[in-house]
Amino acid sequence: MKKIAYLIFLLLAAGSAGVWWWQSNSYSKEILKLEILAPENVQAGEEFTYIVKWKNNGNVRLENPVLMFEFPKGAIPSNQDRMRVSQELEAIYPGQERTTHFPARLFGKEGEVKEARAELSYSPKDLSASYRSETSTITRISSVPLSFDFDIPSRVEQRQQFEFNLNYFSQSSYPLSDLRVQIEYPEQFEFASASPLPLGTNEWRIGVLNQGDGGRITVRGFLKGGLQDVHIFKASIGSWKEGEFTLLKEIHKGVEIGEPNIALSYRINGSESHIASPGETLRFEVFFRNVGRRNLENLFLAVNLDGRPLNFETITAPRGSFTPGDTGISWDARNVPKLRFLGQQEEGSVEFWVTMQEDWQVFSPQDKDFTLTTRVTLSDTERVFSTKVAGSLKVTQQAIYQDVIIPNSGPVPPQIGSSTTYTIRWEAQSQYTDKEDVKVKARLPRGVEMTGVFVPSDVSLTFDSNSREVVWDIGRIQSGTGTLTDPARVSFQVRLIPREDQGGQIIPLIEEARISGTDTFVNQEVSSTAFAVNTTLPHDPTVASEQGRVQF
Repeated sequence: MKKIAYLIFLLLAAGSAGVWWWQSNSYSKEILKLEILAPENVQAGEEFTYIVKWKNNGNVRLENPVLMFEFPKGAIPSNQDRMRVSQELEAIYPGQERTTHFPARLFGKEGEVKEARAELSYSPKDLSASYRSETSTITRISSVPLSFDFDIPSRVEQRQQFEFNLNYFSQSSYPLSDLRVQIEYPEQFEFASASPLPLGTNEWRIGVLNQGDGGRITVRGFLKGGLQDVHIFKASIGSWKEGEFTLLKEIHKGVEIGEPNIALSYRINGSESHIASPGETLRFEVFFRNVGRRNLENLFLAVNLDGRPLNFETITAPRGSFTPGDTGISWDARNVPKLRFLGQQEEGSVEFWVTMQEDWQVFSPQDKDFTLTTRVTLSDTERVFSTKVAGSLKVTQQAIYQDVIIPNSGPVPPQIGSSTTYTIRWEAQSQYTDKEDVKVKARLPRGVEMTGVFVPSDVSLTFDSNSREVVWDIGRIQSGTGTLTDPARVSFQVRLIPREDQGGQIIPLIEEARISGTDTFVNQEVSSTAFAVNTTLPHDPTVASEQGRVQF
């Protein structure tokens, strides 16, 4: 009997446990209703609100409720700084319904689905057990208000340099920040250069795009491979947020390697590797040859110039059509006979002139390393030619008597047999490229000596008494040096004791100064000179020119 009673007790206990287990599971799934209300489709960057809604459908108060809401990847919460938010709620009474709001903006590529999740944990009154309800919702990004397009030729010649652009423009009312652009080149592409400069060869940091902002990335290079091979260029734009990359747009474009019909070449001032200089007039010659298997007729040739140092108002093209100030020139069969008919292996040419800016002060001191780009298009053939521009390196030379930095003494006008000291000032100026191994040199005439005083005292200034040459060794000098905000100067004192045979004469104090250095961008020497100065002291307003003659 005892065994039977014990067995009945075990069955009753197991039944009670089963009922408790069933009730607890049924309770957690049915008593509390949790849902997220959100639009099915939104535009990227458009603000909307996630509404989290819950209702107690039971007859027991739910205590210690805690709501957790998790934004989707690529979301920017409007009034939160976290992607996962936890909130302690008030007790939820039977039949009570509540909501809370989570405004946000979603970012991602068009058609991408973003999932938001919510979870609410609680304990029914008089029960120590904790329960949890979960839910989620998805929202699709219907469009991305961002233009992102390749401007790339569909056909290029084998191993001929070509150029393509990647254009971007934002129509989003919300700023797009931390943007990066990446280009995935085909394996057979050989990168040559890009503007603006990339991180490595294929990534650009764009930063912030406000509504109406845009830009262009230009890449130059070569394609290898066989004729009619098609190579795919890919590009993507997106943003980095908290270590996560959110893709906004992605594009692809195929380029075919075609057999050349026309060979294009050019020369500037008679050279295929000319380096342009400030103020120089450039003579461009563009040559075109029929290398195909058939005669060509009624061709149209176009040239487009790109380069801020060019003065487009000075363009001269005897047989070409252009508007002064524009960057393009065109030639057609009416004015160029070889464009009317170009037989196999025949060659023709056109020419034009344009002058470089002389005064580059119109540019910012931060502008540097300019390259002129000449895009030549004839029929379905296009070539892009690049020409580097050397920077300027200048020196100014002055002689003064009244100087607050180095006090001078002696008679003015100078007198025979008396010592008069003067200050020689040098200022070096480098623009548009960095220079290295920069030196300024000038000779002192007989009868003029260094006193050994110079400012600043830590510069490398030397004097050779045999050659009578003063040398200022500057070393490396960066673009923009020599402006009012970033001077490169040295002042040194010289002494003059006029001889008897110099009475009534104007005496030279220092000969022509020459500055020279290596332009690091074009890897060639650049130089310039400054006029010699004498005792008339044209740069000292306190001394009249007639006071420059030696008195007896």
